[in-house]
Amino acid sequence: MRKLLSTAVAGGAAALALAALAAAPASAATADSQFDVVFPGQKPQTTYYVQNTGTVSGNMTGKSVMSWQILDDQVVDNSKRFTSFKITTRIEERLTKTSEDHVVTSKTCDLTKLVNDNYTWFQVEPVNTCVAPSAVYDGEVWWSTDATIVYDIEGDGKGAITQETLGSPLSHG
Repeated sequence: MRKLLSTAVAGGAAALALAALAAAPASAATADSQFDVVFPGQKPQTTYYVQNTGTVSGNMTGKSVMSWQILDDQVVDNSKRFTSFKITTRIEERLTKTSEDHVVTSKTCDLTKLVNDNYTWFQVEPVNTCVAPSAVYDGEVWWSTDATIVYDIEGDGKGAITQETLGSPLSHG
């Protein structure tokens, strides 16, 4: 009977420990970037904002949220602004705080239709959020999330433009 009781107590303690681990709050690190795009003709100049967030909660997750706003409310030219607008979100790791990043997972999201159809967007929804597949978190390495945007402006003749964003602060431990 005593052995049965101690086994039950040990099992209950293990269950409580697992519940505490599952309920532990996630740790998130965020960095914000912005860049302006000047279009040819009478299309409104626009500022694009990117928020990169790396979250540790058992696994490492990384997401990039895009939003944008026209700088002048006078929209004269309502035509297509981009032939392409894509964001690639990456979860990266490095062996030391100062060593080079290594991409663990990534995902490219095509936002062309969304940015062409909406002059301004500040909602946080799946349609403007690019989430890289999560990775198994290893506290021995340093983790971050960042993104690259590649866009091609309709009618400017310059081809694709690459915009790097600030990566999230490093997570470790």
